[in-house]
Amino acid sequence: MFATILLPDFHLQATLRHETETTRPIALIDDRETRAVVTQLNAAAEKVGVRRGMTPSQGLARCLELVVKTRTREQERLLGELLLQFSYTLSPYVEATGPGVCTVQFTGTRNLRTEVERVIEQFCETSITARGGIGPTPDMSLLAAHFARPVLQVGDTKTFLASLSIETLAVA
Repeated sequence: MFATILLPDFHLQATLRHETETTRPIALIDDRETRAVVTQLNAAAEKVGVRRGMTPSQGLARCLELVVKTRTREQERLLGELLLQFSYTLSPYVEATGPGVCTVQFTGTRNLRTEVERVIEQFCETSITARGGIGPTPDMSLLAAHFARPVLQVGDTKTFLASLSIETLAVA
């Protein structure tokens, strides 16, 4: 069995980790790109019409109160290390799959959901949103993590996949 721990909007969460005011519309851009576009945004920004791929000026045209921030790579590195540390409490078989994603392989199946819920709760205590997916393969656990609120364990693979739209499979 596998579990995936997913930190949605990883770059934005890392950048805002020590911010006190995160209820305002906030958009994140990558300052290393040649064309600055919104890569991640919070719910408040999405609610006022800001979308991924917009330029900062397009976002500001939708909402003058929009706060545009650049990625904070040092905070991303630190949050990535925290993700690894928490993941290693589940099993010694951990892979940093991508930014904000760790895949964990289990040798047993006892208390998997409880253990993953514990790690998700640890993130919650540090004001980080995390999701956990459990499945028979790494890809299945990743898909489950994308739909988890906060933890989803896939029992029957065929039933789970049949419930998804074809566009959904692009997230894995």
